[in-house]
Amino acid sequence: MSRSMPSPADAGRLALDLLARWWRASCQTARLAIGIPDYDVYAAHVRRNHPDREPMTRDEFFRERMDARYGKGRSRCC
Repeated sequence: MSRSMPSPADAGRLALDLLARWWRASCQTARLAIGIPDYDVYAAHVRRNHPDREPMTRDEFFRERMDARYGKGRSRCC
């Protein structure tokens, strides 16, 4: 049994889908590398794994992440 070649339109859509997935993964990796948390990943996780909980708002999420990273109300030297 031989496989048929995808049409040029199907091949183009597949290429664009792969490029879009690569771009999203690259952006997420870059954000994590420089310490910027990803709200969309957090919100999807909460909705999927904790349906009884409401995710924090974007502002609450970033405030909580910055407090966790730098400490809330304290000075940090190193």
